[in-house]
Amino acid sequence: MHTFDVVIIGGGILGTSISYFLSFLNKSKNIAVIEQAQNVAFHTSGRNTGKIHAPYLYNPEKKKMFANAAFHGFDMWKEYSKIHDLPFKKDGVIEVALDKKGIKVLEKYLKWGKQNGLKENDIELMEKSEIKKIEPEIKCEAALYVYKDGSADYAKYTKALMKDSKENGTTFLLDSKVTKIEKENGKWKITLNGEHKIFTEFLINAAGGEAIDIAHNVGVATCFTDVHFRGEYWKAPREYNNLTKTSIYSVPEFPEYPFLDPHWIIRVDGSCEIGPNAVPVFSPYGYNKTENIKEFVPKMLEMLGSGARKAIFDKQFQELAMNEIQSSMSKSAMVERVRRFLPKINADKITEKGTAGIRSSIINEKGKFESDVILLDEESSFHILNYNSPGATGALPFAAHIVNHLHQSGLFSSESTDGQCGPWKFLDIIEKLEKK
Repeated sequence: MHTFDVVIIGGGILGTSISYFLSFLNKSKNIAVIEQAQNVAFHTSGRNTGKIHAPYLYNPEKKKMFANAAFHGFDMWKEYSKIHDLPFKKDGVIEVALDKKGIKVLEKYLKWGKQNGLKENDIELMEKSEIKKIEPEIKCEAALYVYKDGSADYAKYTKALMKDSKENGTTFLLDSKVTKIEKENGKWKITLNGEHKIFTEFLINAAGGEAIDIAHNVGVATCFTDVHFRGEYWKAPREYNNLTKTSIYSVPEFPEYPFLDPHWIIRVDGSCEIGPNAVPVFSPYGYNKTENIKEFVPKMLEMLGSGARKAIFDKQFQELAMNEIQSSMSKSAMVERVRRFLPKINADKITEKGTAGIRSSIINEKGKFESDVILLDEESSFHILNYNSPGATGALPFAAHIVNHLHQSGLFSSESTDGQCGPWKFLDIIEKLEKK
């Protein structure tokens, strides 16, 4: 049995980023990260679009934390990628409007982007004739060209962070599933894989798709529940690799729900994909029928006994969910959404599926989806809930924010916050975050 000063549950990009900063600032403390998969970033963190998102999609009031972290994340990932020779490409993104209603949304996004820190040369609203000169294959009424947007490989980034953290003494417990958490003699006793026990003075819950379950297990956040959505991709053939210069997104029709129309994605290696959709599933690991069937009854009972009941019986939610299920069952239905703005694509030429990922969204007791991250302080634990897109983009600055918050609140005091953390002075990161 091992005793640690702090244990982080979750080896995704956020949990690993938190361990990175803690490891530099707490050289004499024992830190551990628990991850049930065989490697870090095995689930959501390594199964996404791989975009370093510019903060134009995020309401500066409702998603202030996400927007601020995303703004600073771009420069931090750029610097980190140079040091570790990791793939990074500033390639921009284009958001297209297909009607007058969509143009109004682009105007709002332009305003949000500037409020969130983007400069004049970072983002530009274009008429369809202007965008046609740059991207002749795009069909739209107007477009927002966001130049400060990039592509990355977040699985590689997370593995590099783990390596740095391990070199500073952090223990990574892989292939270790948390099966029980309880208090014993003032410490947390955590059971792994049903048999091994570890103890910790302080617990950080950064478990992503299982964060709500971990919180509920220790009596926290009982007014919230989560719903899971599987994002699927289709790989485009090589002949489409030069169809556009940059990734293309379309304006979401129902932004209050976690349903985004599939995008045209150009990954950091130059390959192209269509996706993701957002198919409702019953587990944070619901990649297949077996897992979903196993979790169907317990998840439905949980949702029916919570605020999620109001959401799942909402007619618009049901209609949107059915559309997503149809896009999962029919390749043509999914490709057709992208053909609205890239009509040259032929669904018959797209035959190979990409890697699906699952993201989890939080529903409150009123049956509404929470838009921003939820941070909960407890006496000897800290819980990060609803940390979704653009979570990977903002993981480094957000992790620094969390470590500083724990220090300032006295929940887990670092030995020093004036230290060097890789290429950054920790207090310089905090100063930038507080300025914005």
